[in-house]
Amino acid sequence: MDRYPFPKIDLHLHLDGSMLPETAWKLARERNIPMPADTLEEFRNFIVLTADCKSVNEYLKRFEMPLSILQDRDSLARVTRELVSLLSAQGLAYAEIRFAPQLHTRKGMAQRDAVEAVLSGLREALAECPSIQAGILLCAMCIGSEKANEAENLLTVELAKEFLGQGVVGVDLAGAEGIVPLSRFAPVFARASKLGVPFTCHAGDSQGADTVKAALDFGAKRIGHGHHIVLDRALCARAIRDGVTLEICPTSNIQCQTQPSYEAHPLKRLIQMGVPCTINTDNMILSDISLDKEYDHCTHAMGLSYADLIRCNINSARAAFLADAPKAALIEALLACLDTLPRKI
Repeated sequence: MDRYPFPKIDLHLHLDGSMLPETAWKLARERNIPMPADTLEEFRNFIVLTADCKSVNEYLKRFEMPLSILQDRDSLARVTRELVSLLSAQGLAYAEIRFAPQLHTRKGMAQRDAVEAVLSGLREALAECPSIQAGILLCAMCIGSEKANEAENLLTVELAKEFLGQGVVGVDLAGAEGIVPLSRFAPVFARASKLGVPFTCHAGDSQGADTVKAALDFGAKRIGHGHHIVLDRALCARAIRDGVTLEICPTSNIQCQTQPSYEAHPLKRLIQMGVPCTINTDNMILSDISLDKEYDHCTHAMGLSYADLIRCNINSARAAFLADAPKAALIEALLACLDTLPRKI
């Protein structure tokens, strides 16, 4: 029985961090890629045992294994199809899956090839799973100096514009935080704004509230993670005033040690302050997590009520890079779920 029988939405979900272990094992063996285990069962255990990291940047090193596998069209299409199917089986109504096309060009694919492969897998999954809607976010990357891959980042934005409305719904900036000031990536977002491409931006996770300010200065209406905004009340007030939504990923924050525990996580405080927050998984497989598990943590350790979960999903629906009609339908369905709850919840 579904513990959370309302329309569930995940706005912050990385494709390369959400590949099924069985698929990763099979694809790696087919491509003669070394794996950190001798059997599939050992590999599953490896994923669980190594989920906790000392920092975000150490956590990012764990993506090398899935990225080494996802360097051809077939693997990208398959992993996308399987992920959307899994989300549908978990009862999700909508998801935005993000990936960085420039990270899948090691063996001859162009960024365009990677985008087309992912969209192919998306179309197949949506045809097989009519209960879910999904879109793709293309990630520009912070890998060092803003000039290190500037051309690749701007190309990612151009491709997002070209494929907007064909499965792509927007862009993001992901990668290592704190190497250079986030503000130096302003040209990526200026280009997205000029082209009319919706965007979100990783900020305020391993770094402080100043990175959230930089993202807001870009014009971002959504912030990936963003929980350190709680350290700056004026910035919180600005986010509330401007209708900025935070994509909170509780388990990822704990595993990366950007928050010390579920109990200490500021999600409940942010909600009480009136900052629009959402609940997301970040990396389902690498973090051994699902939305239902996240909701369990939120209600058992973080002080959220069942009604808070629904309200966070209403925030997700409102902030989703989704067409007006399906967005309105999701909001209406969630409001109906909220209306059926006893007033004390």
